[in-house]
Amino acid sequence: MVEISRTSKKNPFLTTNQRKNTTFYFKFFLSASLSFYFFTFFLLTHNPNLGLIHHHHYVSNSNAFASKALVQSEPNDFKLFVYDLPPEFNADWLSDGRCGGHLFASEVAIHRALLTSRVRCMDPYEADFFFVPVYVSCNFSSINGLPAIAHARPLLASAVAAISREFPFWNRSGGADHIFVASHDYGACFHAMEHEAMADGIPQFLKHSIILQTFGVKYKHPCQDVENILIPPYIPPESVEESVVHGRRRDIFAFFRGKMEVNPKNFGGRFYGKRVRTLIWKKFHRHRRFYIKRQRFAGYRSEISRSVFCLCPLGWAPWSPRLVESVALGCVPVIIADGIRLPFPDAVDWPGISLTVAERDVGKLGRILERVASTNLSTIQNNLWNPKNRQALLFHNPIQPHDATWQVIRTLAKKLDSSFRSSRLPNQLKNDT
Repeated sequence: MVEISRTSKKNPFLTTNQRKNTTFYFKFFLSASLSFYFFTFFLLTHNPNLGLIHHHHYVSNSNAFASKALVQSEPNDFKLFVYDLPPEFNADWLSDGRCGGHLFASEVAIHRALLTSRVRCMDPYEADFFFVPVYVSCNFSSINGLPAIAHARPLLASAVAAISREFPFWNRSGGADHIFVASHDYGACFHAMEHEAMADGIPQFLKHSIILQTFGVKYKHPCQDVENILIPPYIPPESVEESVVHGRRRDIFAFFRGKMEVNPKNFGGRFYGKRVRTLIWKKFHRHRRFYIKRQRFAGYRSEISRSVFCLCPLGWAPWSPRLVESVALGCVPVIIADGIRLPFPDAVDWPGISLTVAERDVGKLGRILERVASTNLSTIQNNLWNPKNRQALLFHNPIQPHDATWQVIRTLAKKLDSSFRSSRLPNQLKNDT
């Protein structure tokens, strides 16, 4: 709306009638402007055909500015088609109630969010990218406690065979504009153990596609030798809200609860967590400022919300759900996983909100944390409570501005040159002229 500035002094060069006319026109202009503003706002928010604002993108009725930001900052020309696969590829797996809420459930969360996203298109011929919703992580626990994903490769191969048989889009691009989620330990290699994941590699039929995966390292690794977008593990947003202890001081200095063997077991020639967790236990479980527990506790997120530092050591893979839980609950994540690559570095201020400790220095944790606590802890905590860091790591349904699925969409928009449709548009325009 046009902003009109007014001065407190009368213009001495205007006559009395001119002043009256000026006052009249000003009141008329102001009234007309306000009427036009509210009429336009009513149309846009009550008729989605007249604008880009849709009700399902509102976080709340009072958050109109956030919804407007989502509309303005998402690419207007980006279109994504979601395949409607038979239920044996996704919906049937949801019969296990844990499927949609465990740490690998980003495959479910992203699918659900995209179904109501404004970038979704119903005509595949207009799409820049294609999302293939296959849930491979729901059957995630075997007898030995390791994720059971031996079915992943044949299930994905079957889905690719189905869409390439019924649609022309996979074959025309070789799958280069098709998107899959690989939210397991070693991502697109679809195995929980690194040595076997590296030996198997990425399935040949997926090597040209785009993989959304939780696994990422800064060095060369066969399990990220594919076009990929690093995503956070899934943490239910409602569990974060339920775990916040309002008005309570952080009375735990350094916290960890999780799998931690007193004597590390050799599994297939590998030790869990490279023995880092075992060393933490032996060195600090009786330390007066460390709260280290090996037993499961359903309410452990309330312990995170009471803690100053939260240890995030590697397990079988470098990443951990504790990275997201710590940021979401305001506990400084202490990352102990050499070479780890972290999700959405353009949106999350990882250097400003976390500490990184080399695996070889884990025995020095006490001194390291004490030094930080006495120097720049308040600065880190202030950075940590910037809501944009928390928002970028949580998946919501429907999509919220700047949340994890929103970050995926923004990253995909930067890859439009991978799209068969987008790469052909300049040639099509040239041929048309």
